[in-house]
Amino acid sequence: MMGGQALRAGVQLLYFVLIARALGSAQYGSFVAVTALVAIAAPFASWGSGNLLIKHTVRDHQTFPTYWGAAVATTLTTSLALTLLVIAVAQFVLPPGLPLTLLLLVALSDLLFARLIDVSGQAFQAFNRLDRTAAIQLFPALVRLAAAGLLFALPVPKTALAWSALFFISTAVSAICAVTLVRRDLGWGPLSLRPVRQEAREGGAFALSLSAQSIYNDIDKIMLARLVSAEAAGVYAAAYRIVDTAFTPVRSVLYAAYARFFQRGQSGLRGSTAFALQLLPWTGGYSLLIAAVLWLCAPALPLLFGADFAATADVLRWLSPLVLLKTLHYFAADALTGAGYQGTRSAVQVGVAVVNGLLNLWLLPRYGWLGAVWASLASDLLLVLTLWSIVAFKTRKSFPLG
Repeated sequence: MMGGQALRAGVQLLYFVLIARALGSAQYGSFVAVTALVAIAAPFASWGSGNLLIKHTVRDHQTFPTYWGAAVATTLTTSLALTLLVIAVAQFVLPPGLPLTLLLLVALSDLLFARLIDVSGQAFQAFNRLDRTAAIQLFPALVRLAAAGLLFALPVPKTALAWSALFFISTAVSAICAVTLVRRDLGWGPLSLRPVRQEAREGGAFALSLSAQSIYNDIDKIMLARLVSAEAAGVYAAAYRIVDTAFTPVRSVLYAAYARFFQRGQSGLRGSTAFALQLLPWTGGYSLLIAAVLWLCAPALPLLFGADFAATADVLRWLSPLVLLKTLHYFAADALTGAGYQGTRSAVQVGVAVVNGLLNLWLLPRYGWLGAVWASLASDLLLVLTLWSIVAFKTRKSFPLG
């Protein structure tokens, strides 16, 4: 997972540099605003079916065909309805004047094809075949790098709409390859919504958790584009992308450990928490180190992305502590999920998402991208304190002293 995620992060950084240089901060900011809105709805397209697939398959491999077919059927059905909903909502929350075709292409890419890629990776993750999971996650980045190279090199308009068309084609090709790989290596299953409907509450909790995560990660980009400018959204999104890339090693550990959280969680929260605490010293130490590296290297970013992104250096320095904060709250969250407290995790994340939205609404008109930074840091710190407090309380309640 570390190797696959590292390659993926490197490839993503390369195509991001090409896109940033080709589009400029304004066009890139428009594209990011659309993808951020779609990201909030995206988890509901699969309705947590990939997480249910992992949960059941890791405990009994015979259940795979049932939950794989259900995951595909759920994604195909729900994504189309969500596409219409996102396009309707976009008219009210995104900057006016964005082409309808841009919204449609990004929505179909991320709500349908990207979700099929995700559940395909989760299918192999359920069998601990993480080489396949890593390959499925790497392949779309490689195809998008080729697409970004075409946009950069060919004499075509360098607009968000042009990139969205290439983005759509590359994501669709990747999804077809991912589903074909699952069918070849693991098999198929009946395309039925029934298994997910029977566990709709838990699946909805998984989806709500991921959606809330997208809100406090991405809503600032939407609001910056709407309340400040597309340029501010582009600059802020560029710095956030660097933070996300720096988080790659920790994300690799989380992917590799996810199925084991369910196994350890069968004995209760104490088991999944002990597993989280085994991993935290290594991931936490890395996070501290990389935060310092980001702060030191930030002034070099405008040389990489171009003069349009000059303010990215200051944004990155402010955002650098996010790597550590994300590491701390993700392990607490996965400990709760593995022990069956997904509802509790989702409730906390929804609450923090609401707080984040209110902070952005208050701070962005006054302070621009700096307000978005403060809202992000405050939200992630609140997640750390709340999730670990709940873990400590529930563990102590289940196992009183003495």
